[in-house]
Amino acid sequence: MRPLSPLGMATLGSGVIAITYGLARFVFGLFLPAMRDELTISATMAGVIGALPFLSFVFAILAAPWVTRRLGVRRAGVAAAGLAVIGLVTIALAPSSLLLAGGVLICGISTGLSSPVMAEAVHRVVPSWVLRGRVNATINAGTSLGIALAMPAVLIWAEAWRSAYIGFASLAALGALAAFCYLPRDDQGPSASRPCPAALPVSRVQWLGIARLSGLAAGMGGVSAAYWVFAPDAVINAGGLAPSQTAWMWLAVGLGGLAGAGAGDLIARFGPAASHAAGLTVMSASLALLAVDPGNFALALVSAALFGVGYMTLTGFHLVRSTQIMIEAPSFAPVLPLLATSVGQVAGSPLAGWLVGAEGHVTTFMLFATLGLAVAGLGSWLLAERGAAGWHAP
Repeated sequence: MRPLSPLGMATLGSGVIAITYGLARFVFGLFLPAMRDELTISATMAGVIGALPFLSFVFAILAAPWVTRRLGVRRAGVAAAGLAVIGLVTIALAPSSLLLAGGVLICGISTGLSSPVMAEAVHRVVPSWVLRGRVNATINAGTSLGIALAMPAVLIWAEAWRSAYIGFASLAALGALAAFCYLPRDDQGPSASRPCPAALPVSRVQWLGIARLSGLAAGMGGVSAAYWVFAPDAVINAGGLAPSQTAWMWLAVGLGGLAGAGAGDLIARFGPAASHAAGLTVMSASLALLAVDPGNFALALVSAALFGVGYMTLTGFHLVRSTQIMIEAPSFAPVLPLLATSVGQVAGSPLAGWLVGAEGHVTTFMLFATLGLAVAGLGSWLLAERGAAGWHAP
């Protein structure tokens, strides 16, 4: 079979990420209101369950570089998509909140494996350093495609979330097959010895750059958790919108998130500090808009589109910047920033659930919007101070 072109790699990678991130991880919030009604889940419990994919993501992404070295890019990619199938089917068949939590946990594992595998595949397939940033950002924006796919699912199945998840599992199975057919093989076999990322010659400046990036990613993750888990809940329970209308919100998130494909070009043109601040400002605006009037459907759509732009630009920013800083370790470079994002989401999700139960949706979203602006200000200082070190290609 012919080797993948950069365009082919971007297409395949976007598809896998659409499944593991969009469908297996972030679509959960869209169906949460129906799940809460059927399984009698409280707001606090919903926040805890919503944190589980972020928690399992933490452990999976730490193991992902080792898994990629042991299995090879192709088999690791198949494993990521295959776990998505298992998790999605478990959710679809869950008779209780306990098994629902188990399925959500498995979905988080598939997500954690997929990004490092795709980053390693890009490193092998795309020879140009500049083009790698564009391909990585495009693959990262595949999350938006998965989220957008949820829109027709909700319109077709409405309250029948189990049927929707069976459909998602079918798409994940197709993704696993595509990964098996097209991802690059390891010429030296799955047991081939590759340098351990920890043993690679990484300088102190590079570690400091990754540390700054990871700290900011944790803050962004915490801010985003409220929207991912409780935005549909807010417009339904606080705003009185119909569940089917939230499908249009997730379509807006997906379409807006396609802007994240330009994260690499944004960094190249405006630099890390300005790019990061812009992304978090847009995300904070999306949270504040939803808090202003959760029952205003037009405003909710604008809020959703802005959230998609902000979130996917920021995750693309973290992915591209990390691979620019640690160019020698493409499968390890995004691990710490993505890990930090998930740690922030693990903390942010139950906090948002507690605040929703105690203070309501409007206060919760305004507080998280304020937190986002604070992280944007911190990032402007950190990235402008020394964060630019090592940001050009070596």
